[in-house]
Amino acid sequence: MISTTDTILIVGHGSREDSGNQEILAFADQWRQRQPSWRIEVCFIEFASPPLNQGLLDAARSSRRVLVVPLILNAAGHVKMEVPEAIEQARLAYPQTEILLAPHLTACDPVLTVLRRRLRKAMQALDMPDPTTTGVVLLGRGSSDRGANGDMAKMARWLLESGDHELVDLAFTGITWPRLERVVQRQALLGMTQIVVLPYYLYTGTLMQRIHRQVDHLRLQYPQLRFHCTGHFGFEPEIFELMTQRVLDLDARVPDSRLPCDGCTYRELAHEAGHGHSHEHTHTVHVHPAGTVGGDAAPAHVHSHEQGHDHAQGHAHAHHDHHDHHHHEHHGHAPGHEHGHDHGHPQAHAHPHPQTTA
Repeated sequence: MISTTDTILIVGHGSREDSGNQEILAFADQWRQRQPSWRIEVCFIEFASPPLNQGLLDAARSSRRVLVVPLILNAAGHVKMEVPEAIEQARLAYPQTEILLAPHLTACDPVLTVLRRRLRKAMQALDMPDPTTTGVVLLGRGSSDRGANGDMAKMARWLLESGDHELVDLAFTGITWPRLERVVQRQALLGMTQIVVLPYYLYTGTLMQRIHRQVDHLRLQYPQLRFHCTGHFGFEPEIFELMTQRVLDLDARVPDSRLPCDGCTYRELAHEAGHGHSHEHTHTVHVHPAGTVGGDAAPAHVHSHEQGHDHAQGHAHAHHDHHDHHHHEHHGHAPGHEHGHDHGHPQAHAHPHPQTTA
């Protein structure tokens, strides 16, 4: 049971655009109103204060338990590596405090409900055109982690199967492909007369602003098409309910509530070898037994790391001051791709990943 000696710590990504950070703080305020007996605090992975490590230390110093809940849609390097590593450091600093990590929001039915509602409102704004001639583009951030991109592909497929639209495509703002412009070109060639762009973002920021500018440009390029671009959806009731359920699930699974990679055998071996969290998780699977993951219950959780997340040997994931969602990844794309880190370190190497339970 959640007590007054527990702290629920929201982990937001953070944005260079402060309005996005302010929205996460506003989310926390609204969540406190929904759960007045809970002590809810906020920290950020980057770009905003308090930073993740400091937020964890502050919470651990004054709490019996800290329940860490990422307010993040897709799990890539931040959620799989940086958050668990920061938790390990806080556990060492305050061994008397129990620190538990919940899963990120993931591809799930509540998020699908949000997307379906936003699509309906977009169709109403377009005066209810024929869905078979109205293309839909689910537009996400993009990642070098194929698992994160795969979650978005799952949501696009679910959205297709839950409605009457013949075209529900996936596009990304950076790192991977296809981009919005290419998908719109294809849908126009296939005879779509309207296109709805659904950004897969919780909060505003530089990328959301860029998306709306891109749609304005597309209206000029394709005057024969009608476009509607929805907004981000971090304040939908389903998001509050998901976060609340994450906390309750985490509380019910004490003491063995862990996100895959929180205590992962692979990361422990990497640390022992002196590589920090340097790794190339490719085509490897490790299985977490039932009951180890807060969130959706399953007999066993198979967690596939396919990050393509190359770091130089001995590199401990330094953040570069110049990274503002503009870098080129190691997978051969030209410069100019948008994302939050410069992970294109030289001397990429792969460690053998033992298939053991974490």
